[in-house]
Amino acid sequence: MQLSPAPVAGLGDGVRAVFTDRHGGVSQPPFESLNLGAGAGDSAQCVAANRELLAAACGLRPADIAWMRQVHGTDVRYVGREHCDGPAQPADASFTDVPGVAVAVLAADCLPVLLADPVARIVGAAHAGREGMLAGVVPALVSAMRSAGADPARMRAITGPGICGGCYEVPAEMRDRAAAAVPASSCATRAGQPGIDIRAGVHAQLAALGVTRVAADSRCTKESAELFSHRRDSRTGRFAGLAWLVP
Repeated sequence: MQLSPAPVAGLGDGVRAVFTDRHGGVSQPPFESLNLGAGAGDSAQCVAANRELLAAACGLRPADIAWMRQVHGTDVRYVGREHCDGPAQPADASFTDVPGVAVAVLAADCLPVLLADPVARIVGAAHAGREGMLAGVVPALVSAMRSAGADPARMRAITGPGICGGCYEVPAEMRDRAAAAVPASSCATRAGQPGIDIRAGVHAQLAALGVTRVAADSRCTKESAELFSHRRDSRTGRFAGLAWLVP
């Protein structure tokens, strides 16, 4: 299995983080090959096999990875080891303070966001699509982690691959609604049409909360053939971002 190496560092000592790409799995077209999304239309057997490959590559067991059933909302879920088994629960952000438990986020144009306070030993993951970004899923995760003992001044963040503002064309009224809620997200596409820059919006939200150490895997999913993109391919798989504390 091939993992993107760029985001491995950046969340601090004692924290591991990865973003996957679409290579190295067992899924068949149009999900080839490392599809990790159970709701994309791929076979359950292939998704399970791909998740086993991912866990092994990370030095984890499949039962160590906490997946979410993402619904484009702002619900944040605390994850203990007992929450890793069983069906994924509806949420768009999760966090844990349990070493060896990985919080995971799926994406195929939406922005995966990983957070950590390496001193408080808390890590989190958020799924920030357009609606989640506008509703404040990343601020909700920061707030939940702060309530558990994290300090935004110590937090570090990595935003993963997502569709860029140059490619994300939307109707003008949608762009204007985004501008009213998160001004930094408003943009024009390369074609000069109304657009939304989810990454810029999330980075502005993090800065406003006092999270200043922010790294980015700035690849655009629509432009990068090694990544899944719903906008480019319609029926496709999902890649993942994971963060966990080293035991």
